[in-house]
Amino acid sequence: MTNLLLGIVAVAYGLYTLYARATSPNKFAKLEAMKKQWGERPGTIVHVIGYSVVPIIAGLALIASSLLSRGADAR
Repeated sequence: MTNLLLGIVAVAYGLYTLYARATSPNKFAKLEAMKKQWGERPGTIVHVIGYSVVPIIAGLALIASSLLSRGADAR
C-alpha cells in the first residue's frame, strides 16, 4: 500500500512540474540556476529529467511493483 501511494505522489509531482514549467516557469528557481550554469537548453533538459521524468518513471515503477505484488499475494 505504501509503494502505491508513493508511486501516485511521485507521478503527480512529475506531472505537476511539467504543467507548472509550461504555464509559469518563473516558479522554478533551480531551473534558472541550472540554465545559468549549463546554458539555456542543457539546463532545461537536466531540470526536466531530474524533476519530471525521473519522478514519473520511479512512480510508475512503484505503482507496478505494488500492483504486481498484490497479484502474487492473491494466488
